[in-house]
Amino acid sequence: MYPLCFRFPAFSIAYLCVVTRQTRSLLSVFEEDSGMLTNYTNQLLQALQRVFGAQSEMGLATEQLSQQLLEYEKKNFALGKGDEEVISTLQNFAKSVGELNSLHSELATQMADSMVFPLIQFREKDLTEVSTLKEIFGIATDEHEAAMVKYSRLPKKKENEKLKSDMMKEVAYTRRKLHQASLQYYCALNALQYRKRIAMLEPMLGYTLAQIGFFKKGIELVSKKMDSFLNSVSNMTQNIQAQLDVEAEAMRVTHKELLSGDDTVYMPDRDTEPVNRTLIQKAGYLNIRNKTGLVTTAWDRLFFFTQGGNLMCQPRGAVAGGMVLDLDNSSVMAIDCEDRRYCFQITSPSGKTCAHISTQVGSRLRWICTVNNISRQIYLTDNPEAVAIRLNQTAIEAVTPITTKPGEDLIAPGTPIQFDIMLPASEFQDQNRAGGRRTNPFGETDDECSAETDDSLLQQVFAVRFLGSMAVRCGKNQEVIYEAMRQVLAARAIHNIFRTTESHLMVTSSNLRLIDPQTQVTRLGFQLGEVCQFAAHQENTRLMGFVVEDRDWSDGGEEGEPTFSAFVFESNTEGEKICYTISLAKDITEAKKDPEALAQLMKNMPLTNDGKFLLLDTETGNHSNGEGNEDLESEA
Repeated sequence: MYPLCFRFPAFSIAYLCVVTRQTRSLLSVFEEDSGMLTNYTNQLLQALQRVFGAQSEMGLATEQLSQQLLEYEKKNFALGKGDEEVISTLQNFAKSVGELNSLHSELATQMADSMVFPLIQFREKDLTEVSTLKEIFGIATDEHEAAMVKYSRLPKKKENEKLKSDMMKEVAYTRRKLHQASLQYYCALNALQYRKRIAMLEPMLGYTLAQIGFFKKGIELVSKKMDSFLNSVSNMTQNIQAQLDVEAEAMRVTHKELLSGDDTVYMPDRDTEPVNRTLIQKAGYLNIRNKTGLVTTAWDRLFFFTQGGNLMCQPRGAVAGGMVLDLDNSSVMAIDCEDRRYCFQITSPSGKTCAHISTQVGSRLRWICTVNNISRQIYLTDNPEAVAIRLNQTAIEAVTPITTKPGEDLIAPGTPIQFDIMLPASEFQDQNRAGGRRTNPFGETDDECSAETDDSLLQQVFAVRFLGSMAVRCGKNQEVIYEAMRQVLAARAIHNIFRTTESHLMVTSSNLRLIDPQTQVTRLGFQLGEVCQFAAHQENTRLMGFVVEDRDWSDGGEEGEPTFSAFVFESNTEGEKICYTISLAKDITEAKKDPEALAQLMKNMPLTNDGKFLLLDTETGNHSNGEGNEDLESEA
């Protein structure tokens, strides 16, 4: 395109004042081109600014990525097997990404200086200058047109020389002003045709040079520092993938084998695995009974596990578990619930209880065995598994009688064991009619009255659970009690008999009586003279037993053959206290034969206000109303 200019032989004022049609047409072309250039420049600047913004965001993103890679080490994942190599590799990557971040930041700075800034400068300087000169040219044109209109209206008849002179000066002034504005405007339009070429090329030149510099520095960084590192990372990922493939194949085979089984394995009551009685750890879902109101309860299904000597519970959604019960020296029992099956109850020494439901009878037995083992504090030994196995083996071997002395059998092989005390219905009715006292069918009441008088010297009640009784061969050796304990406990464990019934053992100065807490009916009764041996277990302090002598009149002899029976109990208190009370009762019985000896005994022992021997507080206060006489389970 030809440059916009005035082409005439001489500067004639009259010619300058006339803008030809050709000039006007050419000027409109230049102005249209300038407007299009302005719009395109704005669009191009937006595209360049978007590239610059993306590059700046790339720098910020790589910086955040570098920081995030370093955060992996601080997470302390619970399943962190093999994370050491991953942590070190991510740290190296974070360092490399940090170096790349510096290159991205430098590239963004170069784009701002050599790509965006030149185009902004072109728009603000050149295009704004043309727009301003166009406005000035338009104002000068309007002023010139107005001056010419005034000049053309001068009257011909009455010429006013002064008015005419003023109008001519005004026309000359506006022409000169229009001439100067047009020259500046046309020159700016002509220069814009050259400046726009530079403005279009300079940003792209700066962009390309900045990218080339970035790539060169990036290649140097990768080739010199990262070749060996990237090769090691690639090998490590390939090894991990190989391990994953092997594990996935093993899981696929296992998955197939598990799904190929019979659908009966999903039945809740199916349990074909033998019960391991040596467990010292157990975990699984149980239902625990919680109070929802004054008299209402609800069963909540939660995850329970044993840790150390504690029973722990982890509710759904909880991060860790909390302690429910201390299992040291606790007792566990299978109980009957009206609305649930497979229930068992754990009781701590402090009296705190919690009832649970298992999914099947085998699972309940495993929990009971585990709690029993933990209550003995086996987990505190150096090798708890071996101790649990030894104790279980000892219990199994105890079914076969052993001898403490050569040639002396304490218990005959195959001797039956009675695990419960069955009270005949007739005797139960007789005792109810007698107010809880056994009546003598022969009407001999003098001894009974005397016994009641003697009982006033000592009456001590203990809460006990009857474990079993069996016939023994001798009554003068405490070893026979220990052997009976072993065989009773072993038989209960072998035959899965954990249920016991709580009773009150009353020790008086004349007899021993086992009383039902609910009905106050005497289940068993022995005169102190019939009790020939009594002892507490040497390890499990809650176990105690005694041997009772009786007579067998079946052979027709006058005196009858002596027979012996051992009775084994589990108490809420130490067995030694019960044995001490029985010993004291025997001492009182012997002292009653000599008034002076009885007086001396009463002088040496503390007495209550009513003249009874002061020993221990009663242990049956919580059961005095007959409460709690549920079927319990022995911790032994």
